[in-house]
Amino acid sequence: MILNGAGAKKIRPREVFEGEFELPGDKSITHRAIMLNAGAEGTATITHALMGGDCLSTCQCMRALGAEIDIDGTTLCVHGTPRFRTGVALNCGNSGTTMRLLAGFCAGKGIEAKLFGDESLSARPMARVASPLSLLGADVRTTDGHAPVYVSPAPLKGAEIELSVASAQVKSAVLLAGISASGRTAVVEPQKTRDHTERLLAAMGADIRTEGNRTEVGRSRLKAVDVCVPSDISSAAYFMALGALKGKTLCKNVGLNPTRTGIFTAFDRLGVRYSVLNRRVSGGEETGDVLVEKSPMHGIVLTAEDVPAMIDELPLVALLCAFAEGESRISGARELRVKESDRIRTASELIAALGGICIETEDGFVIRGKKSLPGGDVDSYLDHRIAMTAAVGLVASERGGSIRGAECCAISFPGFFRMLDADAPRGREA
Repeated sequence: MILNGAGAKKIRPREVFEGEFELPGDKSITHRAIMLNAGAEGTATITHALMGGDCLSTCQCMRALGAEIDIDGTTLCVHGTPRFRTGVALNCGNSGTTMRLLAGFCAGKGIEAKLFGDESLSARPMARVASPLSLLGADVRTTDGHAPVYVSPAPLKGAEIELSVASAQVKSAVLLAGISASGRTAVVEPQKTRDHTERLLAAMGADIRTEGNRTEVGRSRLKAVDVCVPSDISSAAYFMALGALKGKTLCKNVGLNPTRTGIFTAFDRLGVRYSVLNRRVSGGEETGDVLVEKSPMHGIVLTAEDVPAMIDELPLVALLCAFAEGESRISGARELRVKESDRIRTASELIAALGGICIETEDGFVIRGKKSLPGGDVDSYLDHRIAMTAAVGLVASERGGSIRGAECCAISFPGFFRMLDADAPRGREA
């Protein structure tokens, strides 16, 4: 990879892309392991943590609250803190997970705080977390539905809360507040979302049970627990996709939490050849090695019930559909419009810039597959997932191209381009 012009990264196409990859730790699990252990009794060691921009924001916020966190590469030692500072301003950077989970965490701990972030985060909706927290009695106020978010101490009382949006971040915020409320708190989701918070709370001794789309918690004191973070399936997905498009890839120690494996549903429907090897369980999370081989793909249909388990991978899935034969339709994905960018718009524009045909709809895409794309110069829209999707598309394209603003990949995958380097397809990036 070389720089081309003002901050643009040039990417050359490859006839074959093969390799064995050890991916960074899972971002969702790293966030939760840091935050929950900071509020627990005892000391925990977190290994293979993802130390990208978003998780560093969580570390910095917890430190600002008074937590002691020692960092040595991808290993963290988190010392549980019985008393947190209050009356603090917490900079969440670009991380929606940090801000939304902290709203519930601060409400539960009786912390007065101002939660703010960068321009992108300040445009994302926060009323969706303030509203359900208020049903517990929390005093959480937004700024016209957005950040800054202000939390003030208030007594919390358990309640049954039905979420209008399938969001693991909102669910987690309510659960983090609920373990400090009097009585019991239940969260009912419209569709099942990732359950890393529930699994970690259970491992830390919380009074929690889940049945279907309903999770219930009681007042709980948490005990610190060591966490070995599996590799992030959302990061692995880009290298899996390159295997399907250009050769054969093996992604090692990938997290296989069933609420996160929607990419396999997309692979099954597209006709991608893949297998999961060496399945094992670590810290309550199933992991395994994923082998993907070059595959002829055909058009697919994905609907709202498919979306939550692959929400982060949908721009990449749309790209794969552009390389498939026939028409694909993805619907029920309105949530993409309120991510780091409007990912329905930006993914559609990305595919068009690569020479594909992707028609933006209100809640998804219609993609007319062409089996091959010429490539071209594209924009990241300063969205890490759009940038990495663009890189996959350019490697698989006929003539390659460049990505403007590619440095935003560091938010979730600091070493992405080093691992993608054409001269070193076999790589390790902690």
